[in-house]
Amino acid sequence: MQVLESLLDNFKTELNSIHKVADLLNLKSKYIGKQGPLADVMKNIKDATPEEKRTLGSKANELKNTIEDLVGKKMVELEVAEINQSLLTNKVDFSLTDSVLDKGLQAAGLHPVTIIQQEIEDIFISMGFEVLDGPHIEDEFHNFEALNIPATHPARDMQDTFWFADKKHLLRTHTSTIQVRGMKERKPPFRFVGPGKVFRCERTDASHEMVFHQLEGMMVGENVSVGNLIYFMKTLLAEIFKREVEVRLRPGFFPFVEPGFELDIKCLICNGKGCSVCKHVGWVELLPCGLVHPNVLKSGGIDPEKYNGFAFGLGLDRLVMMRYGIDDIRHLHSGDLRFNSQFKTF
Repeated sequence: MQVLESLLDNFKTELNSIHKVADLLNLKSKYIGKQGPLADVMKNIKDATPEEKRTLGSKANELKNTIEDLVGKKMVELEVAEINQSLLTNKVDFSLTDSVLDKGLQAAGLHPVTIIQQEIEDIFISMGFEVLDGPHIEDEFHNFEALNIPATHPARDMQDTFWFADKKHLLRTHTSTIQVRGMKERKPPFRFVGPGKVFRCERTDASHEMVFHQLEGMMVGENVSVGNLIYFMKTLLAEIFKREVEVRLRPGFFPFVEPGFELDIKCLICNGKGCSVCKHVGWVELLPCGLVHPNVLKSGGIDPEKYNGFAFGLGLDRLVMMRYGIDDIRHLHSGDLRFNSQFKTF
């Protein structure tokens, strides 16, 4: 027992003189490693009486736990100290002075997705819409259930989801989650849009990416019709492309709207002749939309007997490709400043 008590005192004395992580790990091994004094004590316990074994075994385990706790706390102190020292000795000046810019360093400009998103936000604000935001990490309720997509719904198979280890949280697969939060925080009538990044585990090609951008929109009130939806969408596209854009509306299935539609835009890359972006059909799926399903309104705390509305999800990346004639969506996520520099707005 005296040996165990002296071990702890000696350990604490040596611990106070440790200033490096490597030395700390060596000290830990010295005292509670396989060749350390604690291990020797445990080997000699076999010669003790049953009562002594219980007492010594409990004390030895307590000592080991105490040393591990002290090592853990010291490790945090040393790591923080190393980080602070590194920050002091490796300062970086992020400011760009005129003299630096004169030497040839120039700003790369805004990303084309940012440019288009800001333009769209301005357009919708001018039409009386709010601009909302929402978290990237969501739960099943906001991403699926509140949007009329229960666990057994086949639509879940349409969205290859990035799940977290707890199987309860995920990276949002659409910006429709912003609709749910927006409905719960407002009373009709209201109208808002929600731009953001979304995530789906799918194969990439010229028109598909695992990480891409959407802009969700919703308008809820009394006597809202498909005509209202078409008006706002055509106004948006005409403002974005600065001319009348040929569109078509065809039936589409989406659990959160009824009836649902696919609003396609005539491909502006090939002018409808067929290319890799439009998969050689001349049209690009741009805007799933429809009248909000009553179950979705209920999930948002809205009476579907009194109110109705429309909702849409706009693919920002594809809209950018149409606007600037970009033939591969992967350029948008390349991180190449030479690509971004083409879209300078200042």
